[in-house]
Amino acid sequence: MNENDIASLARRVLHAFDSGTPLASFSAAYPGFDVAAAYDVLREAQRARIARGWKPVGRKIGFTNRTIWPRYGVYRPMWAHVWAETVTHAPGGSAAISLAPAALPRIEPEVVFGLRSSVTPTDDARDVLDAVEWIAPGFEIVQSHFPAWQFTSADCTAAFGLHRALVIGPRTALTDAARDTYAVALPSFELTLRRGDEVVERGLGANVLGGPPLALAHLARVLHEQPAMPPLEAGEVVTTGTLTDAWPVAAGQTWSSDYGTLGIAGLVLRLD
Repeated sequence: MNENDIASLARRVLHAFDSGTPLASFSAAYPGFDVAAAYDVLREAQRARIARGWKPVGRKIGFTNRTIWPRYGVYRPMWAHVWAETVTHAPGGSAAISLAPAALPRIEPEVVFGLRSSVTPTDDARDVLDAVEWIAPGFEIVQSHFPAWQFTSADCTAAFGLHRALVIGPRTALTDAARDTYAVALPSFELTLRRGDEVVERGLGANVLGGPPLALAHLARVLHEQPAMPPLEAGEVVTTGTLTDAWPVAAGQTWSSDYGTLGIAGLVLRLD
């Protein structure tokens, strides 16, 4: 794709996010539109946001949950920035956010890391956790500007990785002893997701590429292969992907998460 096409698609993505309006599939309109081109669009859209005064504060990793790949027809993870303007901190364990003007919003319960250093790509979860300062529960609100949640990997990558908002709950600081414990616990714990008092779904830590630390390592590896994108740095937050399916949400609902044997606090989110 040429630079004019990339700039045009970036403007369309920005407008759709700002207005909550739908988008036609980029892949259908541009037969050569692939994941590499999608990251070019994403980079241009991110540059435009920064020019507006937006501040990137970390990353989201999407489609790390391999159990849902066949449901959406997407068979690879993706990433995008999260922003000061899209992140809400809930140190007390509860928050309320507005869905407007989200497009077909859904909720994802996730494990969020706060980084104390850059991340070395590795398949050793304990080594990955050396780069992590704290762990927290999170809810990501994702959205699809593409009707009926029908898209390609390239489409959703370009559209800010489907990111709408991220709520980060109470932080648990990691000591070396805690890193040893979490390296073992993160793949095996079971999360419970509730809407009101109803249990909607349960999901395992291993669903996200074998465990949240390995999802973080995957992101570091991908960024190493994308020199035009900034590498992970100390101070960033990284949300590692949904442990369950992404569930449709509506204003007036309250959702909560329980991280079971992982030993971190859950999160309560009211949607307005």
